[in-house]
Parts: sequence; structure tokens; C-alpha cells
Amino acid sequence: MAPLALSGGGAEVGSCAPLLAELRQLWGEIGKSREERERMVHELEAECTRVYRRKVDEATGERALLHQSLAASEAEIAALTAALGAENSTQFKVNKWTVSLNERVSSATALLEELRAMRAERSKQFSDIRSEIEKISAEIAGRSHGQDTSPRAGDGHDLTIRRLGEYRARLSTLQKEKSDRLHKVLEHVTEVHSLCDVLGEDFIAIVNEVHPGLHEADPGKPTSISDTTLTRLSQVVAMLTSEKAKRAAEERRGFQKAAAVLKPAKEEVLLSSGVLSMASIKKTEEEVERLTRLKAGRMKELVLKRRLELENICRSMHVEPDASTVPEKSIALIDSGLVNPSELMASIDDQIAKAKEEHQSRKDIMEKINKWLLACEEEKWLDDHNVDENRFSTGRTARMNLKRAEKARVIIMKIPAIVDNLMSRTLAWESERKKPFLYDGARLVAVLEEHKQARLRQEEERRRLRVNKSSLLLFTASIWMTLA
Repeated sequence: MAPLALSGGGAEVGSCAPLLAELRQLWGEIGKSREERERMVHELEAECTRVYRRKVDEATGERALLHQSLAASEAEIAALTAALGAENSTQFKVNKWTVSLNERVSSATALLEELRAMRAERSKQFSDIRSEIEKISAEIAGRSHGQDTSPRAGDGHDLTIRRLGEYRARLSTLQKEKSDRLHKVLEHVTEVHSLCDVLGEDFIAIVNEVHPGLHEADPGKPTSISDTTLTRLSQVVAMLTSEKAKRAAEERRGFQKAAAVLKPAKEEVLLSSGVLSMASIKKTEEEVERLTRLKAGRMKELVLKRRLELENICRSMHVEPDASTVPEKSIALIDSGLVNPSELMASIDDQIAKAKEEHQSRKDIMEKINKWLLACEEEKWLDDHNVDENRFSTGRTARMNLKRAEKARVIIMKIPAIVDNLMSRTLAWESERKKPFLYDGARLVAVLEEHKQARLRQEEERRRLRVNKSSLLLFTASIWMTLA
């Protein structure tokens, strides 16, 4: 029975049969008794059993560790998937039926690495947005950034796109509020500067009393946009305006006597003593010159402001503004006295009105231009992607690029139709307006035509390369057939 146990069964045990036969032969030559032979066979069986049991225990322990590692990985995968709010959670599940434990653990490890990378990237996005929110909130509240150290509920546990969108919306709202506040602060500061210039007050000293960061000579300190700053600036403007009105009244009283000279001759006017003296006339001339300079300075500011508005409108249309009112020329005309500032202002206002009208008429075409340019950018990206040797590698980035490539091909197929539609719309606009549609200094129709010709040349080159490649393959095949 014992010999059968050692010699029977699978290949693992059967391989011992020749050794057992040799051992029996040796025992016979030696003269071992039957009892001795049976005892030694039993000892061999016991030793084999111990070896097998040890291996079974080791394999059982290894399987338990693999199950434990897999369970821990799957739990972390589930937690990360929930935190990230993955849209397609099936792609982050381990196949439990078609692969071995080792393969399942390896798959889970790869998924974990990908999810951890996604979490790190998403966490950075949250951190950057949250930091910007805290910074702007601190600026609005008038406190230093970093003073608010209160804990945030749920930090790190909700990293979903939905939550990220909420943060972005909040940041956008705060950015708009900051922009509005900054605009108000700049308006107040500009008004304070103008009033200080008129009144001869120290502008830097006054704004520094409100907040040191309001003076541009100190760039190390941020511009304050808090409620306190806005309130104090409003109070300063009101105080300076009141002082200006008070001084103006006093100055008028000082020149009322001189103004009496200008009354019609038929009116009986009793002139004050010394009103026509050289000193009084000189003083009056100086005041007229001062007011003239002040008026010219204010008109320059208004002209430059309106010119900037015109340039912004034209820039959004990708056209050049009228060169007749460029800032340098406008300032020179005002200084020389060759043009009335009011007439120059009226000319710029007329140009702005025409620019706004044209901007509205170009709106539909500009939207289609942007659509065409975006499609061209996708085409360029796809060309670069197609020559990338790593485009078929594994990983989240590669999968995202493959999806983008699929969408890009669909968009690129529409480019000819987009160009044709854009060209017909542009020609209709030109026919209606009796002038060319310019874009960055060039006629748009000519640019589109050149684009169409370039695409035709590109397609022809691709067709030629395909023909050459096919010919080369046929030539190579014929050579192999000849050699065979």
C-alpha cells in the first residue's frame, strides 16, 4: 500500500517511482527485511506529507495576504472614486472573475496609482481656488491674507467636479466683486488726485492717510478694496469737493470787481478803486491762464479716456482704430491750440459710435471666426498627436488624449463647411457695407481663400504620399514573390 502511495498519482509524485524502484533494489542487495522496508517507506511518506503541508500552508498564507491587500485596495478605490465623483465608476473596478489574485492585485495597484494621481491633481485645483478665494475675501474684509485659520468642514472628502464647479462659481463672484470694488477705488483715487491738483493739496499724504496701498509709488502694498477704504475715500472726495466749492466762491468774489468791467457800456457801472490797475489786470491774467491750463489738462484726460475706449472696441474686432485721434496727435493738437478740445472729443465720440455699430454688425462673423480658429487649433494638435510615439501608451492622460483625438477628427471634418459658410457671410457683409471685412489688417475673404488653397495643397501632398507608399508596398511584394 505504501509503495503505491508514493508511486501513484500525478506527475509530481510519479517522478519519485524510479527512485523508489532503485531504492528497493538497493535494499534487496543490502538484505533489508520486509518490516524494515515498510517502516522506511512510511517514514518517506510522512516526510513528503510534511513538505507538502508546509507548502500548502505557505500558499494559504500568501493567498490570505493577497486577499487582504486586494480588499484594502478595493476599499481605497471605492473611497477615492466616491471622493472624486468619477462619472464612469466601472472603469475603476477590478475584474474578479477572469484573472488570478496576483493579476487582480496588480490591476488594483495600477488603478490606485491613477486615482491617487487624480486626487492629487484635483486637490491642487481645490487648494489653488480656495487660496484665491481666501485672498480675495481677506482683501474685501480688509484683513491680512492667512488670518482666517478656522477649519473647513469636509475638506479632502468631497473632490467632485460638482463641488469644484461650486468653488469656481464662488471665486468668479468674488473676482467680479473685487473688480467692481477696484474700479470704484480707482475712480475715487482719480477724483482725489484731480481735486488735490486743483486745490494744491498733497495727494500722496491724503491717500496715505486713507490707506498706504492706494499710492502707486508703493507697489509692495496691495490696493485696499475694503468697505472701510471705500467709505473713507468717499468722505475724502466729499471733503475736497466742499473745499473746492468754498475756495471757488472766495476766488470769484476776488474777481467780481474785475468782471464788472465786462458789463455792457450802456449800463451804469461804478468801478471799484484800483480795479483797472496793472496789478489787478496781471492777477486776472494769471488766473485766466491757470484756469485755461486746468481746463486743458482735464480735457486731455477725457480725450485719452475716450480714445482708450475706442481702442478697446476696435481691439475686440481685430481692426485698427482711426489714426486721426491717436493719443500723441490729440495731445499735440490740444497743446498747440489748433483744435478745440470739445470738437476733438466730439470727433472721438462719433468714432466710438461708429465702432460700436460696426462691432454689432460683425458679431455673427466674429463668432464664426473664433469657431474656425478653434477648429484649426484642434487640427494642429491632432497633427502633433499623430506623430507622438507615446500616444498608444496606457494611463489616464493617454486615454484622455485618445478621446480628444476622436472629437478633433469630427471637428476637423467640419472645417471646409465652416470656411464656406464664413466666406459667404463675409461677402454678404461686404456687399451690404460696400467695404472689405478686415481682420488684423488683412481682408478676411483673402485669408479664407488662402486657407482653402493651403488645405488643397495639403490634401494633394497626403494623396501623393499614399500613392507612393502603395507603390512601394507593391514593388516590395513583387520582389519577394520573385525571390520566392
